[in-house]
Amino acid sequence: QVQLVESGGGLVQAGGSLRLSCKASRTIFVRITAKEWYRQAPGKQRELVAAVTTGGNTNYHDSVKGRFTISDDNARNAVSLQMDSLEPEDTAVYYCKLTRTDGLIYWGQGTQVTVSS
Repeated sequence: QVQLVESGGGLVQAGGSLRLSCKASRTIFVRITAKEWYRQAPGKQRELVAAVTTGGNTNYHDSVKGRFTISDDNARNAVSLQMDSLEPEDTAVYYCKLTRTDGLIYWGQGTQVTVSS
């Protein structure tokens, strides 16, 4: 049963923008304490890109600070990642991760982001 649905990936030229969205059912979303985006490039480990807590605190990987923005869209049961000034080094599969108050973790299916130079 698919519980998280990611969208928004694609192919873009360097300097361009993409917006990723991760949507969950309301039943899941109301019990989430942390919302995160990870990425995994070929041959590399998965790394944390951005995070937002229910308190509104945000955290970013140093390489994306000032270019990426994570936002909570409670009305749509979604969390988004706005990616601007994209670089070829941002090419990866992007995953959303939601952590429930009791520690249960949900992962999205992943969406490919490819940035051409």
